This record gives sequence, C-alpha cells and structure tokens, in this order.
Amino acid sequence: MTAAADRSTRWNRLLELLAETGRLSVEEAAERLGVSAATVRRDFTALADQQLATRTHGGIVATSVAYDLPARYRQGDGAKQRIAEHAAALVDSDAVVGFNGGTTTTAAARALAGRTESGSDLVVITNALNIAAEMVLRPQLRTICLGGMARRESYELHGPLAERSLAELRLDTLILGVNALSVEGGAQCTHVGEAGVNAEMVRRSQQVIVAATSDKLGRSALARICPIDQVQVLVTDTDADPDAVARIREAGVRVDLV
Repeated sequence: MTAAADRSTRWNRLLELLAETGRLSVEEAAERLGVSAATVRRDFTALADQQLATRTHGGIVATSVAYDLPARYRQGDGAKQRIAEHAAALVDSDAVVGFNGGTTTTAAARALAGRTESGSDLVVITNALNIAAEMVLRPQLRTICLGGMARRESYELHGPLAERSLAELRLDTLILGVNALSVEGGAQCTHVGEAGVNAEMVRRSQQVIVAATSDKLGRSALARICPIDQVQVLVTDTDADPDAVARIREAGVRVDLV
C-alpha cells in the first residue's frame, strides 16, 4: 500500500471515530490507529485544513456536515472500503471524475480526496448532495454539483434538470455505484430517475469504473443504466462468484478483485 493510501485509510478511520464521539484527542487516536502521536497531529492538522474537523488543544472536534449522515455513509465495511480505495487509485490526479450517489462511491470520493495533493487539477462532478458537501470543503479540489430534484434515500439529484446540466460537461472517469451488474442486464439501479442521470454520466465519460461489492453481481434491478460494453473496469471483492467474474471478463470488462 502506498503512503497516500495509508494516509487516506487513516483519515477515513479518524472521521469514523470522530462521527462516533464528536471529539478525539491525540493520545486516543494514536492508540486506536496504532500510529505515533506525531502522525496523528499531522493528520489532525490536515483534516482541519480541509475543514473536516476543528483543531483544539490536544485534539479535534467534528464540524463537517458529513457527520449528520446515516452510519452506513461514514465508513464502509472492509470489502467496500477496499473497493473504494482501489477505484480511487485508478483515477489520474488531473482528471475530471464523476461520482453518482451511494455508500461505495462516497467512500471512493473520500479516498480520492485524501490522496490528492494541494495544487491538483482534479475536478469532481457529482449528482450526490452528500459527496458535493464533503468535496467542496477540500481546497485542493474543484467541485461541480448537478442540479435537479433530490431523492432522500440516496441524496442524489435526478430529473431533466440534472441531465441537462451534464450537456456541456466532459468526464475522464466515472466511478459508478450500482444495485446490480450482469452481462445480460449491464449496470442497473432501483430508481428510474437516477438511472437516467447515471446513463447520461456514462455517455459523457471516457472511462466507466463500476465499484460494487460481490453481492451485486449477477443480480437484476428495475432500471438499466448502461449495457455491459459501456463499462471498462469492475472493482469488486474477492468473494465474487468465479463464474460471474469469468462471464464479465469474457464480455470485455477488466475485473479487479480486491
């Protein structure tokens, strides 16, 4: 694992702990993460610089709107976090990258922001309110939030306005969260409105990376986002069914198991 990935993992863990307690001391964080106090102090300063926490004497307190999200958005399980970090690592530092809504894409956006240095040319485009709210606090990123009607279940903006706002935009890479993925059905989700916006993001992207846990493979959902031949990379976990993986690879999709 690279130093940037290590740092991203620490920051995500610190944000998770901060969401649980609202406050962290240097000593507590160092003990929980198994790192030195000096490392924690640097991490605390970096989180404060990005307005994700407020520095106090000997610690930090929570300030970000992210802590008001349901727990599932704060930190993914082991497989989901590995998928998110691997997908983020596939994005160039000067890319225009899109994210739709979801817990895996939220984790991927955080991982990408955590490894992006000051002065980066990275641009984030998203229809997810929670991702936009976190990314706009990161001074090293430029963030574009699409318009539209908000869906409370996923924090995603959808509808004709969201689709029209993509008309003049170009994405190098889209990290796409799905509810289902199969060779026959392609990438799918459970909401027709979200499918329309996601499909437009796919059309505007040079590369589509589906980030999905293995339980999504071989399933079907209500609305198709795109056929399988519009997906270039699938990042999933090692519990994925070998037959499902083989079929997806045969369809021309690169599959990374993490």
